[in-house]
Amino acid sequence: MSVNACARIVKEGDPDRFLAAMAAPVDARRVLFPLYALNIEVSRAPWLTQESMIAEMRLQWWRDVLTEIREGGVVRRHEVVDAVAEVLDADGAAALDGLVELRRWDIYKEPFEDDAHFWSYLDETAGNLMWISARALGAKDEAAIRAYARMHGLANWFLAVPELEARGRMPLPDGRPEAVAALARTALEGVRGLRFEKAAQPALLAGWQARSLLMQVVDHPARVAAGALGLSPIGKRLRLIKQSVFGE
Repeated sequence: MSVNACARIVKEGDPDRFLAAMAAPVDARRVLFPLYALNIEVSRAPWLTQESMIAEMRLQWWRDVLTEIREGGVVRRHEVVDAVAEVLDADGAAALDGLVELRRWDIYKEPFEDDAHFWSYLDETAGNLMWISARALGAKDEAAIRAYARMHGLANWFLAVPELEARGRMPLPDGRPEAVAALARTALEGVRGLRFEKAAQPALLAGWQARSLLMQVVDHPARVAAGALGLSPIGKRLRLIKQSVFGE
């Protein structure tokens, strides 16, 4: 039942990732939904309050959960935690602790220091989530999966830029169109020629739109700030079907 609760959380909080998980085999969903639900709970924690201390406490609660899982002792009860504890081993819990720690940046309004800081944020959030998801499904090629996750994380971040700016954040190290296009090219180049394991494919489905979105950014980087980035409903459906059938 806790997996079903996680699926509901993902459906409500991240509809595109829900569709990706539903396109995966049933056994893979039992791994993906708990991890995706944890990601939603963690990623929204900084935005539920204007009080930074309370936001810090919310994130610390999840870090404590991951410590309990990592140490192999008694783990507190919670509908998401119950399911996640069945999926994670000690190394997986340690990696997701890094994801939670990086989300502290979302609490405050400081800009990224530079491109390296920005990429580190994506690698520790989107990268850790996709790698641990794939690893839990039996994947071994961490470098390839992390490169794909960087592309996926950047595409999702670009989609969120208008909302982040509306909330008073500075979401990009350099918002000039040429700099935005350069980020997209870097992420696309990072996956050029890569081959992905069959075991990783259900986790990679989460990034089914990423390549197409970043190609849009390369051609028309102003779409990011304008909130005009995206695929048509039929385009999204066809891209997901193609990737679920043929892989990435």
